[in-house]
Amino acid sequence: MEFLESEFLIETKIPKDELIISRTDLRGNITYANETFARISGYEIDELIGQSHNILRHPDMPKRVFRQLWETLSVKEQWQGVVKNLRKDRGFYWVHATISGVYKDDKLVEYKSIRVPISFEQKVKYQKLYDEYRNVDRDNIRIIKYIS
Repeated sequence: MEFLESEFLIETKIPKDELIISRTDLRGNITYANETFARISGYEIDELIGQSHNILRHPDMPKRVFRQLWETLSVKEQWQGVVKNLRKDRGFYWVHATISGVYKDDKLVEYKSIRVPISFEQKVKYQKLYDEYRNVDRDNIRIIKYIS
């Protein structure tokens, strides 16, 4: 998929009192999305249900973050981290995500995720960190040119 750099420059800010909540099946397909998730991501709820959560993966996100996420979940632990997500309109939004497995009779049945907004300072910190990760890992490196 090819995008213009300018498509990735429009940020949607999440109000401080909002929670983005979703659930996925074991393959990462969305089975539940709250209204806030739909509104912030730019999708309708019925557009999200059944889709892979990967539709929100922003190209700035290093693959190593998701490897760490799945490694953590595989040992039945809760993962927490900062994620830059891609909106339907190709804009973005930043969240602090808490993701965990849902177990019934000690059997993993689904995953749940709760996401909250982060500060501007955290956004800058993580953008720089994730740029560094992608450069070191040679992972999805993009160049943005600014014309003055």
